[in-house]
Amino acid sequence: MKRILIAFVLVLLLTPAGFAREQSVLARVTVYWASGGRGSDRWTRRHICSTGVRLAAGHCAVDPRRIPYGSKVILPDATLLAVDTGSAVISRKAARRAGRTALERGALVVDRFFETKQQALSWAHRNPYFMLVRVSPPNFRTSLVSQPQQTPQAPVLDSRLRTSTTALQSSQAPRRNLEDRPKPSSMYAR
Repeated sequence: MKRILIAFVLVLLLTPAGFAREQSVLARVTVYWASGGRGSDRWTRRHICSTGVRLAAGHCAVDPRRIPYGSKVILPDATLLAVDTGSAVISRKAARRAGRTALERGALVVDRFFETKQQALSWAHRNPYFMLVRVSPPNFRTSLVSQPQQTPQAPVLDSRLRTSTTALQSSQAPRRNLEDRPKPSSMYAR
């Protein structure tokens, strides 16, 4: 029995990630650009990344131990290809500094590449720091199960139902302001 268990564990450890599946993770999405300044280094300015691929719009830097190179990182507005890495991405520096909760401080960092500083900063200002991203491994094949499903349309409210809900809302007592609360007697003792 012990030999069977050891053999099973070895098979699981040595099996390539063929059973990998698409997953959603919380990520701190940062930006970097090629046109110089603080957001780029000498390699980025020459469009050279750590895997040897020429950097282009639609590429991103990830921690290769958590998200393998060649994976698709799907943001709400774009699909990126993981081809680069960096020390701040691996150490999750941006997530640890910007995170307010333990979940945010433990988030992965995805560094999105842009050609110019203006493009990068305008995207960064329009989007939240943390977002849920979907990660598809490099050899992942999309099946019918993982396709986004159509959400049913919300039913249109009948006019009678609409009037009854507004009547119900208007019949509720108005909320009191903080000034309407009785003050503690200790405030008047002075």
